[in-house]
Amino acid sequence: MTIVIDGRRIGYDDSGGRGTPLVLLHGFPLDRGVWDEQLPALSAARVIRVDLRGCGESEPSDGPALMEVLAGDVAGLLDALYVERAALVGHSIGGYVALAFFRMYAERVAGLALVASHVSADASNAPHADPAQRALAASRDDLADRLERENAMGAAVDSYLPRYLAPHAYRERPDLVERIRAVMQRQDPRGCAQLVRGMKERLDSHDLLADIDVPALVVAGTEDAYLKPATLRATADAIAGATFVALERVGHLPMFESPEATANALAAFAQRAR
Repeated sequence: MTIVIDGRRIGYDDSGGRGTPLVLLHGFPLDRGVWDEQLPALSAARVIRVDLRGCGESEPSDGPALMEVLAGDVAGLLDALYVERAALVGHSIGGYVALAFFRMYAERVAGLALVASHVSADASNAPHADPAQRALAASRDDLADRLERENAMGAAVDSYLPRYLAPHAYRERPDLVERIRAVMQRQDPRGCAQLVRGMKERLDSHDLLADIDVPALVVAGTEDAYLKPATLRATADAIAGATFVALERVGHLPMFESPEATANALAAFAQRAR
């Protein structure tokens, strides 16, 4: 399903129903289909899934897809659906968008969940960042240029897929690896280039944590190559009343690697964020 927000096509789906909606925002370079396995556990809630610009059914951005611009797309969609307040769940870049949404529209946020996502600025603007984050940041400009030049998703797949899962998954679950590869390959290279550029420009969000006064959830994979569980635990500890969930033998893609546990965490969060 698509809708035009400020002249741009945005892909989404809405399960319908009453109550405070749960808005699910995917990671990079993925689309709203990554949440498929969580939907049954969330059947009691109204779930709205959104494709970020350049992913799924959403049109690419004309320039760097800043997190504030993507948050504006979410706000426009909620306006079109006559939704005043919603609980936001963001995976990876989706978490950056959720944080930008909270900064811009805090009164519209009924809950905030970060799934394998963090609150730091891009490591290119944070000299004391973790080495894994510094390496990721150092590759952004080249990756964005290659995606545009080659007009194919190969560079993004080669960069992200080998590190997105816990190490054992590559040995034990080759079917899952190929499933994720297929999701990555179907995205728009131009749109993903602009998402990469937008991620580089994101603001540090540590200053928001003390102001989050709604139900909050932070989900970490214990074998995430990009984000240390201790870092995400510290984020949860800085938010009053936040729940922290660490998933064993899980990397950067909890919704694929541990779908049931991820679904249960989100279902419990949805119950709180009413």
